[in-house]
Amino acid sequence: MKTYLLFRLYGPMSAWGDIAVGEQRPSAGHPSKSAVLGLLAAALGLRRDEEEQHRSLAAGYAIAVRVDVAGELLRDYHTTQVPPERRGVRYYTRCDELASDKLNTILSQRDYRMDASYGVAIWAKNDSVPWKLSALVSALLRPQFTLYLGRKSCPPSLPLQPRIIEANTLKEAFDGLPEQEGFLSDLPRGGRAGFYWESLSRDEAGFPDGGVHMVYNRRDQSLSRKRWQFAVREEHYFLEATVEEQE
Repeated sequence: MKTYLLFRLYGPMSAWGDIAVGEQRPSAGHPSKSAVLGLLAAALGLRRDEEEQHRSLAAGYAIAVRVDVAGELLRDYHTTQVPPERRGVRYYTRCDELASDKLNTILSQRDYRMDASYGVAIWAKNDSVPWKLSALVSALLRPQFTLYLGRKSCPPSLPLQPRIIEANTLKEAFDGLPEQEGFLSDLPRGGRAGFYWESLSRDEAGFPDGGVHMVYNRRDQSLSRKRWQFAVREEHYFLEATVEEQE
């Protein structure tokens, strides 16, 4: 029996940063570990320069995500004005940057997910984690800083409804998360729910035979929030087989 913290993430827009090259700023189809733990850090009131606390979060907890509604892709053509770099000149605020006598324009394309909904599970990897799951529940109910879904322009639109569930497997824990209600139940699901998780084998996670199971590397294990550095971690993906496929 394992103890899980489960909550929901929904917003009209969300963005789950992926590897970005040049002007392209893509979004993954489901929340990254760094985004989920960044949300928890904001709820706890951790600042970006509190490196040791962030490392404790990244090392102490494992995450899983169930994609209930994948949402639709939105691509935004984005422009930002910034001053050129100058020797001996430092800009402390955005106001300082815009007050410069010369501004350059940076162009980028940024991806978002529209009307996507996810279930998230968190569990402790060992007994020496810095915060009990009950403390994380309290933080999510009364966050110290504003929560957002990947980017600051993407706040959650509904309460996260955190709860603690005791379950034998990860699949059993997700089954204990109530069905989506209200307008969320009307969102187009676009197929079966997909599951993503780490640290557990398929058998330990409790997923049945059949279906699709893959294991791959994802660069979203936070090494430094201050320097924006990430390491690779192993992530599992599972999609249950339909009745027809099972036959």
